Amino acid sequence: MEVNRIESNDSKWNALIEYTENCSWTAGKHLASMMRDNAFDEWESVFAATTEDEIIGFCTFLKTDYYPENRYSPWISTIFVDEKYRGKRISERMINKVIEYAKEQNFSKVYIPSDMTGFYEKYGFQKIDELQNYGGDIDNIFAREI
Repeated sequence: MEVNRIESNDSKWNALIEYTENCSWTAGKHLASMMRDNAFDEWESVFAATTEDEIIGFCTFLKTDYYPENRYSPWISTIFVDEKYRGKRISERMINKVIEYAKEQNFSKVYIPSDMTGFYEKYGFQKIDELQNYGGDIDNIFAREI
């Protein structure tokens, strides 16, 4: 299993669009739309976890996220692992790959939004806030110095 940053000129770009659009998480359709529009600025990126030629997960690295009040940046977001591959620490490997990239981009802290608790803490993140998202739900905001 490997994790790579996927750019629009990458041979896996279109396959990743198809995978995100058809995954079981509704946020995948939004990411597929962003990818079709190449709606990424400067250092913003999409990462994919793959095993041989199969995509098994994805995440993004973004300036802003799904919040009217975006007081944090950059975000590791849209973290998804295919159900049949869960429990194998693939999320951790994707997060670590994004953190490597964030360091290259000279960031010293990263943020993850989530409605979960007890998951990202095991990867060194601490809950620092709660924000209301555009859908009206409250999400936990986790931060980690890198």
